[in-house]
Amino acid sequence: MSEALIALLADGEFHSGEELGEVLGVSRTAVWKQLQKLSALGLELESVKGRGYRLEGGLELFSPAALRSFLPEGKSGLVDQLNIFLQTDSTNSEAAKQIAKASAHGYCCVAEQQTAGRGRRGRQWLSPFGRNLYLSKVWEFEHGASALEGLSLSVGLAVLRALRGLGVSDLGLKWPNDILLGGKKLAGILLEMQGDPAGVCQVIIGIGVNLDMRFTDTSDIDQPWADLTAFGLSRNQVLAAVLLHLEETMLEFAGQGFAAHRDEWRKFDIFAGAEVSVQLGENWLLGVADGVERDGALAVVIDGERRLFHGGEVSLRRRHG
Repeated sequence: MSEALIALLADGEFHSGEELGEVLGVSRTAVWKQLQKLSALGLELESVKGRGYRLEGGLELFSPAALRSFLPEGKSGLVDQLNIFLQTDSTNSEAAKQIAKASAHGYCCVAEQQTAGRGRRGRQWLSPFGRNLYLSKVWEFEHGASALEGLSLSVGLAVLRALRGLGVSDLGLKWPNDILLGGKKLAGILLEMQGDPAGVCQVIIGIGVNLDMRFTDTSDIDQPWADLTAFGLSRNQVLAAVLLHLEETMLEFAGQGFAAHRDEWRKFDIFAGAEVSVQLGENWLLGVADGVERDGALAVVIDGERRLFHGGEVSLRRRHG
């Protein structure tokens, strides 16, 4: 019943307990108990005597019908493959469960909320209900880890392509897995591999995009962030665009690797030519960023020597002062 109740309140208007009970076919007491569960989801419920309850700002839930309306003709299959969860620990975990059951190539899922969303290096990914985009997709590769070089960069480019197509400007890419808006983090990529590192393997592609952070406590976020509120985009519109461009980009990557995307990626590289600090284990190295290689490796000139770094071993920051 929680999902049906959320759908009724999603318009942001006041609804009385009596009205909600009649529509749902339950008592007002049962409605009240379900409303408490919504509060536990982190939804901000406003209660006014004589008027009822409402969700401030309303919600736009993911909907197969809405998604199809934003996709080109012949692409509705992307929605047929999609699993929509009201709540899960993380969409990457759901994808991993699917891999454990059977061949999962093409499996895709989104969630309205993650209770244990995670980013790169085990960091928490803040995942409020019904506000942002949390997506995972499974892709199978035949040649193990070596075939995945530069994949996070290509996925980031897919997200950037999707957003630019919707009119979002001032976007940039930060090696190896971030999409920035106005120099602040808008979206991130998390890749997790299962299977044979030297043979057939499945990669879980996790994508998180900040769509609307207005109603979220962001005090624990340790870096500048951005969302898409100012662009007035529909959540379903953004998801449809990401699904479409991710599929196209992955097909390109499967055929040619990151080399197919390198030149385009470099156009949006926010660190190109900048003084940077590279964290290698416990050490920080100072140098000048010099773009990326065909395999996605980061090039940095350090003390006159051009060195290459790969995603699993380094963290990159712009030097200040």
